[in-house]
Amino acid sequence: MSGTTAGSGIIVGVDGSPASREAIRWAVREAKLRNVALSIVHAVPPVPHAAVEFVSAAGLDAVQQERVAEGQRVISDAIDLARAAEAETPGRPLDVSGEVIEGPAVPTLVDLSKAARLMVVGPRGLGMIGEILLGSVTTELVRNAHCPVAVIHGRAATAAQPNRLPVVVGIDGSPTSALATEIAFDEASWRGVDLIAVHASVDGSALALPDAEWAALTGGSEAVLAECLAGFQERYPDVTVHRLLVLDRPARHLIDHSKSAQLVVVGSHGRGGFAGMLLGSVSNAVVHASQTPVIVARAG
Repeated sequence: MSGTTAGSGIIVGVDGSPASREAIRWAVREAKLRNVALSIVHAVPPVPHAAVEFVSAAGLDAVQQERVAEGQRVISDAIDLARAAEAETPGRPLDVSGEVIEGPAVPTLVDLSKAARLMVVGPRGLGMIGEILLGSVTTELVRNAHCPVAVIHGRAATAAQPNRLPVVVGIDGSPTSALATEIAFDEASWRGVDLIAVHASVDGSALALPDAEWAALTGGSEAVLAECLAGFQERYPDVTVHRLLVLDRPARHLIDHSKSAQLVVVGSHGRGGFAGMLLGSVSNAVVHASQTPVIVARAG
């Protein structure tokens, strides 16, 4: 089994919210599957500038120290949760560490991602209501990280109730799609489950093509999908692959399949995308609406 990215291990960002607790549970199982270390981090941003003119320097320092102390409590609780989850998960003992870092959350996590194999976060943090929007930290991390990012929707599976559902990957032939495909094969192989490869042949504007042109177009798409999968199927003979060629709206199909999958993997942007640009429309929709954990493939 080949690794997907270089790095020191898995890093999970926490803030004490229920969403970050699920991220911890998922990250523990992922670290044990990969046999890598797990680092738990909590970022404490500086006191807002708006407070500076109303509080003395000593007062600001006291406020910041209390914020750091609260961060230490968050990390302590997170490590306890990770240890409890580890005890329920088979595999070698897990190297778990925790750290409070003083600094803005997004730049801190993005910088840490340079040396990580995988970043793990919840979809939203404390203060967010409902599931309509991702938290701002998660959104910016997915857009700017230097390694793949896992966004953990829903409740993490436990070792007592192993998840036999498949892994789903969106494939469009782009470079980030190739990285997503490699990650998806790794994940399916580690879990011992099937892989569903979803490829959208065209957008809705081409649905009215004559039959002959439509057959040629879809035939070409089948060839693209086969080519994208060929090398990986040779490297991962233990993974059973189900190919799904859909007509249009790839995000909708990926979201629908997330309802009966344990993981969805997508590229950070698709055909025509450039490194560093905003998250692609398909990936963005899937990360927001998926009902299962999503890994967004990003490379440094």
